[in-house]
Amino acid sequence: MNTIFDELRAAIFSIWHRRWLALAVAWGVCLLGWLMIASIPNTYESRSRVFVQLDDVLSDVTGVPSNGKRDIDRVRQTLTSAVNLEKVIRGTPLSQDVTTPKQMEGAVLGLAKAIKVESQQENTFEISAKYGDGSRSDAENAKMAQSIVQRMIDLFRDENLAGNRGEMNTSLDFMNQQLATRQKELELAEQKRLAFETQNPDMAQGSLSVMQRLEASRAELRGIDADLAAAQSALAAINGQLAGTPKTLPGSGPVGGARAALAQAQAELAGMRARGLTDNHPDVIAARNQVNALRPAAASEGGPGGMPNPAYSSLESIRADRQANVQALSARRAMVQGDLSRITSQQITNPQVAAEQQRINRDYDVLKQQYDKLLQDREELRLRGQVQTEHNAVKFQVVDPPTTPRGPISPNRPFLLFGVLVAGLGAGVAAAFAISQLRSTFSTTSKLESALGLPVLGAISATLTDAGRDLRRKRLRLFYAASGALCGLFVLLLTVEFIQRGMVA
Repeated sequence: MNTIFDELRAAIFSIWHRRWLALAVAWGVCLLGWLMIASIPNTYESRSRVFVQLDDVLSDVTGVPSNGKRDIDRVRQTLTSAVNLEKVIRGTPLSQDVTTPKQMEGAVLGLAKAIKVESQQENTFEISAKYGDGSRSDAENAKMAQSIVQRMIDLFRDENLAGNRGEMNTSLDFMNQQLATRQKELELAEQKRLAFETQNPDMAQGSLSVMQRLEASRAELRGIDADLAAAQSALAAINGQLAGTPKTLPGSGPVGGARAALAQAQAELAGMRARGLTDNHPDVIAARNQVNALRPAAASEGGPGGMPNPAYSSLESIRADRQANVQALSARRAMVQGDLSRITSQQITNPQVAAEQQRINRDYDVLKQQYDKLLQDREELRLRGQVQTEHNAVKFQVVDPPTTPRGPISPNRPFLLFGVLVAGLGAGVAAAFAISQLRSTFSTTSKLESALGLPVLGAISATLTDAGRDLRRKRLRLFYAASGALCGLFVLLLTVEFIQRGMVA
């Protein structure tokens, strides 16, 4: 512990012995460092927040989807592009220092590093700009940062509102050109199809291809066969009912006569058949035997007589209608079958013509679909343009206007000034200590004893005269004055810095 204390005391003595060297080095380092700090211009930053609200009520009513979010993202991404930054430079006093394209390119690159557009929330953006130029005063630099942010806000508004309208007109012109081109191609395809149908009238069936016509004819034929089978079944049923229904009703006569019994038995038999009972059913067989047994007795009672049976007349009209339906379906089936046979034979005999028709119809369908899609897109685009023109779907609001910088964000001059002072004092102490280590002197008797390996009996202290002591006191006052001047210069620089900041504010 004593050794460490001796070493520390020896080091302090060596530094104090060369205190003028340490002070001179400190002054040199501090002056050089403070001059470098003074050459660094203050950088000021201005910030602003904007809020963009999407109002899609009218777009929802019209059914046209709004692309406001996509447009806002596009504006946010392209706001710091070279073109927009050049607009910022030309719209601010920065253009006064730009006279050549090369200078403009350098100014754009520098401004791109100083501007930031950040998305804080879904619809809130923060625009910030930093500016510091040594040729301008601090007040001018602060005003320039605010002007840059204000110009960025103006560009944001112009790009989001006016820019969309210009792009909408350009898009409409492009869509109209494409529609005109597609319309000409569609007219040529129609003329080609009409010429083909004129040369091949048997193949003229609108826009349907041969395979489509074949499939349609087969499907229609299957439907006709099903309807015809149902109609024939209904006709057979009505014929069965007619077979068991008497044409006339029995006339007046004794109740319970043979003719009346025959009529009742026939009516019961007709009712059983109407319910769907077959001739092999036991009830039907019994009713038929009863009718056969009553017929001779009814015939012996005299002429047929009686009145016409209304049920029989009604069944006859129903049968006539169902017969007509069966005949119509049969005729329709024959016609469809003939068309199907004709198309099949044409496909077999003229495969090239069928292939040509299919190709023409396919080309026409493709062009027609493209034209209809372009027409629909053009109308939606026009409607969206009217929505944006007559009812602004994007509400733009400046939440926080561009701030006026009250102080520089860089450099941190007070901290740098203090750091240079500490570095200068440290450099002076280090220089004095290094020189003491290079000189072959011994500050204490213990060092001399350890270096020579011989015992040291004692040391003779320096004795000064009155004139020497006065000279020492004078030099010491000068040293304190020089040290105080260094600290005073530091305080003066801090005071000047705070005064300049107050002048900007």
